[in-house]
Amino acid sequence: MKVTVDEDKCCGAGACVLAAPDVFDQRDDDGIVVLLDAGPDAAEQAAVREAAEVCPAGAITVSGS
Repeated sequence: MKVTVDEDKCCGAGACVLAAPDVFDQRDDDGIVVLLDAGPDAAEQAAVREAAEVCPAGAITVSGS
């Protein structure tokens, strides 16, 4: 699995951090997403897919298995 984020699309809702806190964080100054792990292990993959699905801005892209 490969994860990418589009910071320009991010609205700072934080849903990704709630779904997968080991993979996503937010910048302190504006709440924009910070990708902590672009290649999460199998244990994190379901949470990452959920984070991409619940992102209101569609700023998270997941590719691969």
